[in-house]
Amino acid sequence: MKSREFVLLCLVGCLCFVSYDLVRRPALALFAESLGATPSQVGIIIALSTLTGVMLKLPIGVASDILDRRKLMILGLLAFAFPPFVYPWITDLAMLGALRFCHGLATAVFTPLALAVVAETYAVRRGEALGWYTSATQGGGLLGPSLGGVLVYAVGFGPTFVTAGLFGLISLAVFFLIRQPSPPVSSSKSAEQVFHEVRDGIRAVLRHRGILLTSMTEAAKMMANGTLMAFLPLYGVAIGLNAAQVGLLFGVQALTSFVSKPIMGRVSDQVGRIPLIVCGLCLCGGTILFIPAVSTFALLLLLAAGFGFGEAVVTSSSAALIADLAREKAIGAGMGLRGTIMDMGHAGGPLLAGVLIDQIGYGGGFGVMGTIPLLAAATFGVLMMGLRRPAML
Repeated sequence: MKSREFVLLCLVGCLCFVSYDLVRRPALALFAESLGATPSQVGIIIALSTLTGVMLKLPIGVASDILDRRKLMILGLLAFAFPPFVYPWITDLAMLGALRFCHGLATAVFTPLALAVVAETYAVRRGEALGWYTSATQGGGLLGPSLGGVLVYAVGFGPTFVTAGLFGLISLAVFFLIRQPSPPVSSSKSAEQVFHEVRDGIRAVLRHRGILLTSMTEAAKMMANGTLMAFLPLYGVAIGLNAAQVGLLFGVQALTSFVSKPIMGRVSDQVGRIPLIVCGLCLCGGTILFIPAVSTFALLLLLAAGFGFGEAVVTSSSAALIADLAREKAIGAGMGLRGTIMDMGHAGGPLLAGVLIDQIGYGGGFGVMGTIPLLAAATFGVLMMGLRRPAML
């Protein structure tokens, strides 16, 4: 992939997540509430798209190693582009839940395959390339909610959802400007052959100790991230912060991560992935642990920035390490497993944190959730260092 194609793929990723997050934050929760959803129902509706990823990212990743990856990526882009146009026609929560599940196909299909394309193409500077790509998608994730909030306030839900669909269509158009994002794969196989190869590929990747361990570090990080997303606003209000200050905490976290990913990806190419993943997890866990001990806005800003940096270190290094461990024809499978396990952590983190905070308060809840990345760092470091040369998938 030439630099032109890489820039275009980064642009596609950015536009996709402008579209996706323009719907997801804050419009989706407000729209569900307008249809009569209770807080628990809002949480379920938001989580449904993550459930799609849990179910499909692994088989889609494996299938992309067998079938034409470009065609599968187009399927994911179609799922970004067209569901937003359906939201204005939704009149009840059951329809909204079904649409959210379908909309989740977008990230379930496109995200692991785009990562696989980047990792496959840039074998030498893999960490840096993945850092730039994930930073581009995070840029879209920053712009989408900001634009969505303004549009919902100014013109309402319908035009907001239509705007999201237009961004999705633009991303699809830009993708067709990319000459060939991945080597062509033979598609002259029967459905039965494809099924058996996908099944065997899933079994192989699930038996790969190194890829499983690395994917679990992402799950631990996402459990902490989900806890922060769900309960930092409530904690902030409880200690006297206003909504604008809480929003700034998330802005600092996201901006730090956005800026750091390409830099730390390059560092991982030079010094190795495993030590950086361990350090990043420790930073994520440590910042979560310290939050209940802090009651000043300035210190919370510092912790938010620290978490964003730790998140960037883990993300840019883990994706690259998985690609390093997977043989050339199994990178999609590795990225699919990473995505599946990561989504499990993202969905499970807020649920576990909610139970803990309800039972033992913010101090105990954040304490337990902060300990999880620290334990993951120790386990990952010991076990991966024990694998002198982890077997290739």
